[in-house]
Amino acid sequence: MSYSIVWSLVLALHITGMAAWVGGMIYAAFVLKPSLGLLDGTQRASVHLQTLGRFFRIVWHTMPTVLITGWLLIYHDGGFAVVPWPINLMQLFGLIMAGIFARIYFGPYQKARRALRPQQGTFDSIRSLVMLNTGIGVLTIICGCLAHPF
Repeated sequence: MSYSIVWSLVLALHITGMAAWVGGMIYAAFVLKPSLGLLDGTQRASVHLQTLGRFFRIVWHTMPTVLITGWLLIYHDGGFAVVPWPINLMQLFGLIMAGIFARIYFGPYQKARRALRPQQGTFDSIRSLVMLNTGIGVLTIICGCLAHPF
């Protein structure tokens, strides 16, 4: 593996995208949700929807960026057949995360957006899927660390 500033920037973009994606989910699950309890139902739903909308716009940009930069890095290292198994597992987890995000966005998030008065159960569904995706995101990061030779 040779050094190149271009590949270093691709890696930086990949890691920054994952940090934004997983970090945003951690924020949503462990900071936003408990803080929303201080608001009445209408305000809570409004703030929740506005926050999710902004975060999901970020994910719509970071998700493909993370996947594409990951594939570019695998290509740079010689392809799927030669990279260590944790890299292939990381790629699988990334695809699963993308699928779960699509499920959240096109399922309960759209239901909450269309509702005149979104039900707490819809937000609970979003939170459950975000928690699942957060766990997979952490596993994805661990896989990336396992593949790093020391």
